[in-house]
Amino acid sequence: DHLVYAYYKTYGIPTIITNSSNNYGPYQFPEKLIPLIINNAIKGKRLPVYGDGKNVRDWLYVEDQCSAISVVLERGMPGEKYNIGANCEKRNIDIVNMICDYLDKRIGLMDGKSRRELIEYVTDR
Repeated sequence: DHLVYAYYKTYGIPTIITNSSNNYGPYQFPEKLIPLIINNAIKGKRLPVYGDGKNVRDWLYVEDQCSAISVVLERGMPGEKYNIGANCEKRNIDIVNMICDYLDKRIGLMDGKSRRELIEYVTDR
């Protein structure tokens, strides 16, 4: 942010900075929370949750992120910074539980057990 802003101030290059909350959606890297939990839960593998899972994140669908960036490009002012959020705050453990419950209902329990039983709390990074 600071480097981009410095170029704007020093050289007059028209820049706009955006910051956003956690994105999710198609083509997301498989090691990120939502795709990791979905893939592991389908395969019956452990579901790692960092810390106590109570970390809160604001979740923003990638297409909404793209729409917001488009608006900023059309209406934003050079040298300004724009924060993009979805007002969709969820704890990580709640996201994991929602995915488990959805898969349990959609494709059935695993050997009569909920995928929630695959949750494993691991040391926070």
